[in-house]
Amino acid sequence: MFTDSQLTRAVALRHDLHQHPELKFEEHRTSALLAERLEMLGYSVRRGIAGTGVVAELDTGKPGPVLAFRADMDALPIVEANQSAYCSVHEGRMHACGHDGHTAALMLAAEAIMERRETLCGHLKLLFQPAEEGGNGAEKMVQAGVLDSPRVDAIFGYHNRPGFEAGLVFVKPGSAMGGNDTYRVIVHGRSGHAAMPHLAVDPIYVGASIVQQVQGLVGRHKSPLRAGVITVAAFHAGDAANVIPGSAELLINIRSDSPEARDALVGGLEVLVSGVCSAHGATYEMEHQLHVPPLVNDAEWSERVLEIARIHEVSPSIEQIDYMPTMGAEDFSFYLQQVPGCFFFVGNGEQGAYLHNEHYDFNDAILPVAAGTFVALAESLMATT
Repeated sequence: MFTDSQLTRAVALRHDLHQHPELKFEEHRTSALLAERLEMLGYSVRRGIAGTGVVAELDTGKPGPVLAFRADMDALPIVEANQSAYCSVHEGRMHACGHDGHTAALMLAAEAIMERRETLCGHLKLLFQPAEEGGNGAEKMVQAGVLDSPRVDAIFGYHNRPGFEAGLVFVKPGSAMGGNDTYRVIVHGRSGHAAMPHLAVDPIYVGASIVQQVQGLVGRHKSPLRAGVITVAAFHAGDAANVIPGSAELLINIRSDSPEARDALVGGLEVLVSGVCSAHGATYEMEHQLHVPPLVNDAEWSERVLEIARIHEVSPSIEQIDYMPTMGAEDFSFYLQQVPGCFFFVGNGEQGAYLHNEHYDFNDAILPVAAGTFVALAESLMATT
């Protein structure tokens, strides 16, 4: 499906991107490099979408479906511990989630698809998205209208998955990745002397009660047939041994596998915080810092992706799974809330570091598998009759 020179260019691009990581909404070098290459390939390119996003379009001029393929571009604020020839040259920034590989794979697919343009009908949009890591770049791309004019019929993307056989293509229909809701809660009490707690309102005690009781939302409010977890990721209060502080701050992270689970967990949080604070004479502030909905794959499109991958033999290992491979969040869910589609996975190898780890590295050997799946989708769904 790909020539040796195409694969060589894809690996070189992946290494270049890995060496020059850029954080969310700072992907200026990356987006400029991609836009230039896409224009050279013959795509119609729009820059500066949602800040630093790039949209490349292929209009075949023949009636047919409107498809979208997406890759994310941003890196993470992690100090890389690898010693490869292409490790990050920017201290404190690293492609620790494989977005360099996602981008390189879609660029490899873009080159192969353009070579096949005469055999295709319809319209293709390639979305190179900023700020997947905590910036809700997908939501901003949707707000910028990337799914419209013409309206996208179906959208596809993928993520590499360490811990799975390298090159394994797999799909989970329905709930496939967790939703992410992060709240900042400030409990306001009344400061006082540690020897006289009855004259104070202790926000540490109130906060600790919240830490204990939020787990009841998981155990008694969410259905046991649904997945979800609540983590209190930070708890800050006080700095003196003999003083009850005036306030305490908590960061509460909620993961959910579906809108139903999210409603049970998120819906009960403020009621619980309000009740605990009221019972002890405290007040509170609550800020919803981040919301990424659960990623729910369309069942029919999930089956179609697997069928097409098998027909085109993009990998010797292709399967459907019936369990959520991760509760990690993925903002591709914002696209799937608007149009049907499928987010598939490609195994990165059973050995090696996991995502968001200082030793993680994308496996170059899976580039033709991921890119080949995109090409197979284009060839099958946009084929001229």
